[in-house]
Amino acid sequence: MHKILTFVLFFACTTFSFSQNITLKGKITDTEDFPLESATIYLTSVKDSSVIDYTISGKSGTWELKTRKISQPVFLKVSYVGLADYRQQFDSMTEDRDFGTLKLADRSTQLNELVIEGEIPPIRIKSDTLEFNASSFKVRPDANVEALLKQLPGVDIDEQGKITVNGKEVNQILVNGKPFFDKDGKIALQNLPADIINKVQVTDTKTKQEELSGQKATGDNASINLTIDEDKNKGLFGKIMGGYGSSGRYESSVLGNYFKGARKISILGSSNNINSTGFSMNEIFDNMGGGRNTSIWMNDDGGFGINGMQFGGGKGITRSNILGVNYADEWVKGFDGNASYFYTGANSENQNRTRQTNFLPVTADAQTGEMVDPSYRIESNSRTNSNQYANNFSTEFNVKIDSTATIYFAPKFVSANSKIKSDASQETRSVADERLLNDSDSYTFNESDNKGFESYFVMNKSFSSKKGRGLNVVFQNDNNTNNGTELNQSQTNKYSYTGGVQSVTADDRNQVRYNRKANDNYTAGFEYLEPVTDSMQVKVAVNYEYKNVLQDRDGFTFNNVTNGYTDRNDALSNYLTSKTNTLRPTAGFSISKDKLWFNVEAGPRISSFKNRSDYMGQAYSINKNYVLPSADLQLSYRMSKSRSLWIGYSYDVNFPEPNEILPVEDISNPLYTTIGNPNIDPQKYHNLNLSYRDFDYATRSGYSFWAGGNYNENEVMAYTLIDESAKSTTTYRNISGTYYSWFGGNWSKSIKKEGHTYRFSLGINGNYNVGKGFLNTELYDSKTLRITPRANFTYEYGELLTINPSYSFTYNQTDYSSNYPVSQASNVVHKINLQTTSYWPKHVVFGNDFGYTYNSQIADGFKKDFFLWNSSLGYNFLKDNLLFKVKVYDLLNQNIGTSRTINATSIRDEQNIVLKRYVMFSLTLKLDKFGTKKKEDTGSPFWWF
Repeated sequence: MHKILTFVLFFACTTFSFSQNITLKGKITDTEDFPLESATIYLTSVKDSSVIDYTISGKSGTWELKTRKISQPVFLKVSYVGLADYRQQFDSMTEDRDFGTLKLADRSTQLNELVIEGEIPPIRIKSDTLEFNASSFKVRPDANVEALLKQLPGVDIDEQGKITVNGKEVNQILVNGKPFFDKDGKIALQNLPADIINKVQVTDTKTKQEELSGQKATGDNASINLTIDEDKNKGLFGKIMGGYGSSGRYESSVLGNYFKGARKISILGSSNNINSTGFSMNEIFDNMGGGRNTSIWMNDDGGFGINGMQFGGGKGITRSNILGVNYADEWVKGFDGNASYFYTGANSENQNRTRQTNFLPVTADAQTGEMVDPSYRIESNSRTNSNQYANNFSTEFNVKIDSTATIYFAPKFVSANSKIKSDASQETRSVADERLLNDSDSYTFNESDNKGFESYFVMNKSFSSKKGRGLNVVFQNDNNTNNGTELNQSQTNKYSYTGGVQSVTADDRNQVRYNRKANDNYTAGFEYLEPVTDSMQVKVAVNYEYKNVLQDRDGFTFNNVTNGYTDRNDALSNYLTSKTNTLRPTAGFSISKDKLWFNVEAGPRISSFKNRSDYMGQAYSINKNYVLPSADLQLSYRMSKSRSLWIGYSYDVNFPEPNEILPVEDISNPLYTTIGNPNIDPQKYHNLNLSYRDFDYATRSGYSFWAGGNYNENEVMAYTLIDESAKSTTTYRNISGTYYSWFGGNWSKSIKKEGHTYRFSLGINGNYNVGKGFLNTELYDSKTLRITPRANFTYEYGELLTINPSYSFTYNQTDYSSNYPVSQASNVVHKINLQTTSYWPKHVVFGNDFGYTYNSQIADGFKKDFFLWNSSLGYNFLKDNLLFKVKVYDLLNQNIGTSRTINATSIRDEQNIVLKRYVMFSLTLKLDKFGTKKKEDTGSPFWWF
């Protein structure tokens, strides 16, 4: 009961007041009476030109605007791309009114005083671009770009930071057409102030090849380009923040930006031990971010990730240090580029506790004939410490040779190092009778050095002899080497039982393995485009692909005489290499009509697949040649400016890895052995994606649906045998009939009434998968359903108050084969959250982030539920340039890191250490100077920024 009362205390009661509304309506056409869809109709104040309200015309040109009564003089304005704007002044708007048909003239035509030039409406919809005028959407003076995007109709940002526009996921964010540190754009969203943005432009994301040749995007993602206001594109801005708190917690960050026309220079740095990127201009939840089971990882290329951002280390609690520099400029006309350097370093400490039940097919006892359950349960504990760092340097260059030829070149270099040490123990018992099957204690230390280089080169040449005729030349490479050392000191006991008597087989190891891995991928090709008609274009392309995978391992055992790892261990040493040469000629065509766009490309895939290995003094060689089909198809149908359908299909092939196809044993783990199968074939799969979207800007509401999946003809799956001590030996086989699907939908609506704003959002997403494999020679199959519905509501009262409750639950269910000891496993995770933010009284910011998480099914000894309450109180002074803040993370000291994972062969319950309660005191200094400072401002102590 006390939990429910605690939760209720955080709901705020708000009294809403409404003024009487009026309805304005009419129809928009051109001078030929042709109805104009997606014309922008808006009201502005005569006094200060501020936008009062707006709407968009529908398919038949009709529009309706419900707004409050307006007693002061206003302008009614209409804007449509390509036609002259319309404006009419009224002393007031206090009654319902039908304006009838308003006709927009050509720009060269003058309709007395009703036609104006140069007006910028809140929204403009062009052929392939949705453009928002940033100044038409009111945000707090100190708000960042993310806060601005949340105000735009059709734009949704979920709690993981994923952005969608009218249901289409955004995968690229640019500033003035260039990356701001990276194309992911999260640094720009969190750190650029909203008041420097002029326009937010949304288009379909294109590859550089598609962009330069003027082709339609073949993908189904969106790109956002933030254009900076001309008056603000010359100046300095940034912030410096430092904080220290209880339990030794600290955080610090610095961000500085210099903009001058095409030149942009940005520097950022951060150091903290609270699992944070350190970069955010959010005054309340900047480095707490909800904090639920914060996920931190390091990619192979040295990039770090913290809650989806590329920055941090491993599970647990991380101390991270980051330094980055970004430079962009146009050195001469037609030659521009940008360069970024990142240093990322992290130290992570974690304690893990896991209980995993592995299911095996029920079998008959050899002596009694009774059916027995051979499933087993693994319980393990580990303590891990990792140190990682990476240097990442990336560049982009654009060279316009002349009006018909352009070159794009983007090289990237990575150097990374990681050191991970772990102490672990585990025990495996039979589920049926709790017999001990094996146990082990181990100490491992792994170190790896990673070097990488990749590049992307595109040259586009258009031919003036015919519009649409052109040639693309493309070259890509991705080279990566990893040199590593793996130390393993372990004691493993495997138990067997005869006549009720236990016998033990000990496997003690003190070994080191030196690994060298290399991956080299090259792609070169050309594409020729030939227009057949105004709406049809033919494509012919040839691509050559080369892939080389190398895995070289030398193993040594500790020698007590030499007191070193000097005894070569041939069983731990091997050499594997795999080379794939592929020639892919394709032909296709695209059709582009007003509402329909269709693109198809197909051709043979001619491949030479060569594999070689040396193991235990024996050489293996496996060479195969294939001629396989490949195909890509995309279709986009736009029913109206707001409604669209997209379908994409592809057929492709994945070749096995060398360890999957070469008959080389890997016995580096005493309880897990793998060996390749030379008889397996490549994976062949069909991929299908579709989406449907409808967003009505007139009512600020819309919905979207999407679905997709992979169907495998020849998937490479594990064939695993488990002995009586639960030691597994795995090889590989081809299995057909598996598929993996995903689906989802979203509905949102925004309502504005005077100073009140209401945003509603309902969504659902999920997966349905059918998997197969072999355990102890028995074929198993499983059907897995995961579905997550969610609801979100946001209320804003002007700039003073924001209340944001949300709820979601995730349902997981797996149905197992009939020969399994269990037929089904399921669990439900409920998440309830409430965020409140208050900016009253003046200069004070106060926020609470309160959440409750409940897991319905989790093993005994793992806590099912927890509350997480974060609170923050800040005060702005020195003309709001300095913010003092105190925040408390996990106020109730209940945060836990438990999770349950259900898959085709096991149920895994896991717990990792997470951040617990701390108090942090911090100061944040904001610096900015745009253009020329007014004389009256020079008295500020920060006037020179």
